[in-house]
Amino acid sequence: MLLELNRLEIPPGQRVLLRNVSWNEFETILEELGEKRAARVAYSRGMLEIMTPLPEHERSKLFITNFVEILFEEFDIEFSPLGSTTFKNELMSQGIEPDNCFYIQNEAAIRGKNRIDLNIEPPPDLALEVDVTSVRIQKFIKH
Repeated sequence: MLLELNRLEIPPGQRVLLRNVSWNEFETILEELGEKRAARVAYSRGMLEIMTPLPEHERSKLFITNFVEILFEEFDIEFSPLGSTTFKNELMSQGIEPDNCFYIQNEAAIRGKNRIDLNIEPPPDLALEVDVTSVRIQKFIKH
């Protein structure tokens, strides 16, 4: 059975879990969902989670992000915020979109780059993940 992603409606605070998703299917799903979307995705070894955040989540994310940026400014720390950029690593079979992320120590390594390839560049130094529902797949945990 073939189901078009644009037929899925995920209310805020809810999620859809898809099992046995290949890397190529994950890449295709990201393309179909596009860049301008409310839904967030997480992929771990064949498990794909698509969720839409609640307003409570977005408020908390902004508060924490603002606090972190104020600390960086106060301590005169160079940083580069990359928001909820999608980070993928096919070798690890992982893909994630943090609520926000920052390059701090490795800021110079990605300065001026519009695309980040984790096979070449380092990952963000700090990733923020706000969870107000406490129901998530375990990300980046080896079994």
